[in-house]
Amino acid sequence: MDTELKNAVRATDTKAQYDTSAKRLLGQKSVLAHILVKTVDEFKAMNPKDVVSYIEGTPYISAVPVEPGLTNIATEKSGQRVVSFNTENAEVNEGLVRFDIIFYVRMKDGLAQIIVNVEAQKDEPAEYQILNRAIFYVSRLISSQKERDFENSSYDDIKRVYSIWVCMNMTENTMSHIHLTKEDVVGSYEWKGKLDLLNIIMISLAKELPKHGELYELHRLLGALLSQDLTIDQKLDIIGNEYDIPIEDNLRKDVSDMCNLSQGIEDKGIAIGEARIIISMYNNGFTAEQIAAATDKDIKDIEIIIRGKELATV
Repeated sequence: MDTELKNAVRATDTKAQYDTSAKRLLGQKSVLAHILVKTVDEFKAMNPKDVVSYIEGTPYISAVPVEPGLTNIATEKSGQRVVSFNTENAEVNEGLVRFDIIFYVRMKDGLAQIIVNVEAQKDEPAEYQILNRAIFYVSRLISSQKERDFENSSYDDIKRVYSIWVCMNMTENTMSHIHLTKEDVVGSYEWKGKLDLLNIIMISLAKELPKHGELYELHRLLGALLSQDLTIDQKLDIIGNEYDIPIEDNLRKDVSDMCNLSQGIEDKGIAIGEARIIISMYNNGFTAEQIAAATDKDIKDIEIIIRGKELATV
């Protein structure tokens, strides 16, 4: 395999590991509690430590398929049909899109539940409009409940859902709540039903970490957790001292992994960038000798990259 392809594969692998570590950090119950306090009305003004106990079970991380027909799985147990989130056949369905993080939250009345999905994005994608994807995800969170959370025509049993999107490397820190509203066009009639079933929360994180304060409290926490610039000690200081989040061994390890992977992405990004410049120069008529002289690289390395490019186009 040529040098550029090797670097590309390695960098992709590193980014995949970075994404996994980011999801693990966001999937910590103590972090999810801070997110819930700032996004779900019922938990606003509560101490995040008290909200942790309302998160049921262990959040699913990159385990539940988004695709229709695959979000649920039916099994037989003690003569009963049991339907749950589909976490099976990961190898067979490896190419499927999966929710980043998904979990149930018990409301304070002890009876009602909501379903929460948290998605992490390194930036706003260019290939599609992100709000369209968020609408699809929140719709799946509703439709996948049939035969799992409600049966047949028991639509009054649909659980409220939240799809929360954390977008990094944005120009400013923002938060938007997108939900259903009613507009009377002709006359007025009070239709029975719940307008609060679908909720999309869009959170943008600026590259620069905001100062600690009420307005940007959540943005500072998430920004610190996901930062590619802060050191391990800086992250742990913010998490532990400013937000009073217990620094347990698994959290410390995930923070350490994030910092190490950030450096790996940066190093491999430079290698890939250099290879792309070399190929661009070759495509514009420069010889291997000229490229080596201009880039101060060994001509053998230049020839390997060029040869790899030519093989890739055969």
